[in-house]
Amino acid sequence: MSSQTSSETQNGAVEESLAALLSSHTIARDDHRNAPGFVVRPDEIEDALRVLRDEAGFDHCSNVTAQEYEDRFESIYHLKKYSDPTDEVSIIVPTSRDDPVSESAASVYRTAEWHEREAYDLVGIHYENHPDLRRILLPETWQGHPLGLDYDQDEPQVVTLESHANPLEDDHREDGADTMYLNIGPHHPATHGVLHIETILSGEQVVGLDPDPGYLHRCEEQMCQNSTYRHQIMPYPDRWDYLGGQILNEWAYARTAEDLAGLEVSDYAQLIRTMSGELSRILSHLLAIGTFALDVYGEFTATFMYALRDREVVQSIFEDLTGQRLMFNYLRLGGVAWDLPEPRAEFFEKVREFLDDLPHKLDEYHDLLTTNELFQLRCVDTGVLEVDEAKEYGCTGPVARASGVDYDLRRDDPYGYYPELDWEVVTAAEGDNYARVLCRLQEIEQSARIIDQCVDLLEDWPENNREIQSSVPRTLRPNEDAEIYRAVEAAKGELGIYIRSDGTDKPARFHIRSPCFSNLHALEEMATGGYVPDLIASLASLDIVLGEVDR
Repeated sequence: MSSQTSSETQNGAVEESLAALLSSHTIARDDHRNAPGFVVRPDEIEDALRVLRDEAGFDHCSNVTAQEYEDRFESIYHLKKYSDPTDEVSIIVPTSRDDPVSESAASVYRTAEWHEREAYDLVGIHYENHPDLRRILLPETWQGHPLGLDYDQDEPQVVTLESHANPLEDDHREDGADTMYLNIGPHHPATHGVLHIETILSGEQVVGLDPDPGYLHRCEEQMCQNSTYRHQIMPYPDRWDYLGGQILNEWAYARTAEDLAGLEVSDYAQLIRTMSGELSRILSHLLAIGTFALDVYGEFTATFMYALRDREVVQSIFEDLTGQRLMFNYLRLGGVAWDLPEPRAEFFEKVREFLDDLPHKLDEYHDLLTTNELFQLRCVDTGVLEVDEAKEYGCTGPVARASGVDYDLRRDDPYGYYPELDWEVVTAAEGDNYARVLCRLQEIEQSARIIDQCVDLLEDWPENNREIQSSVPRTLRPNEDAEIYRAVEAAKGELGIYIRSDGTDKPARFHIRSPCFSNLHALEEMATGGYVPDLIASLASLDIVLGEVDR
């Protein structure tokens, strides 16, 4: 029996086992690409998900998508296992258009709380027994649901004068109590963008907080739904995590669309993607470290400027490779836009020079940060996120790995050229602010290790076998009603894309699973019980980018 036939047989057995587990809740089957799909009654979703979590081991609610059809609304919960993200299942929950009410999954997966709020906000599905069902990206006064089929975008948003009241006016102390409501942001340098944190203090201690994103909401999903697969979508991903994750953002879309359309990518193009993706990861981590030092103890003159100095070197490499220093737009479906710059020897020398200097530069960061007594006092044992809590919130990337979650899609759901290279996944057990910084510094070392191997291979790659892009139809029209969710290990964590096709050259539904969105949700767990400075440090350690949170 061939390995492919054996794998198919094993997958079939797994599906039948899941079908038996869900038999009392399932009303139909609706298989998606890479994941069996089960249609579940809207009033039994909580029981169905609890069975999958407790009896089948699906402990990672990776993504929640909602959409409206002509005859129904639909929520889709994409579940994985932290121990094996290739073991996936989709749970589809239809509701009527007249009464779009579905049971909430928040009691089973804490991360579903924010995802369901987004689905309610943008699509209009109501989630029964949700602990806090209100808008999350749009103002509470917003009329209608922008991703609904009957939404009129030209209708004026008329609200009362009181709705535009000063957001700071609720700052107060409760009568007879030593508590105070404090607004942090939305315009504050330590919030890393326009983030509003509603904080409740008891004395100087944080006893409750609520991150309020949405001030930068940019309709990226709708723009992608109005764009063609082949040519028009690819420039948008650069603008999600625009501070270092651009190539990785592009790769998330490319991997999803290529899988959906059955496109092949040559080993040579995969190798270039892997090299440029790790350079992109270094860009992101350098800025995360520099801004963290700036937030924690105002370290601008050394650490922050050193980080910008080192980023400039990487950006110059990207300028040679892509022609751009910020919005690279380098990947294409089926490969990359063009080959490495000529003369190749000069390009390789520039990359190697950066890699040769990097160990010394990392030693400088350790001298300035990780061995700094003041830094340790501010970061060790603050902002602690335990391993089980990280999983409950759907955390991924350095945030999860610093809490002991050994999860990295480059290794666990292999893509690109990663399986052929020698490198290690960095984890820690402490789960505090210090561990998250240390993980990023160590991940830079592993990224450099990967890039070094890529350069060796690219230098020796036969000239007559440098296929940068496979044959891709001028117009892509995936099969009607095909649905897929795929993800890559971006700098901040699992960056996933859900696409539903309708047989045209544009997606019928395009949803972005932002790692920053889920990681930010965990801030309440990390900061409650600490002090305001610890809250700022914890937020900085998450390394969020609001362009990706708000999409």
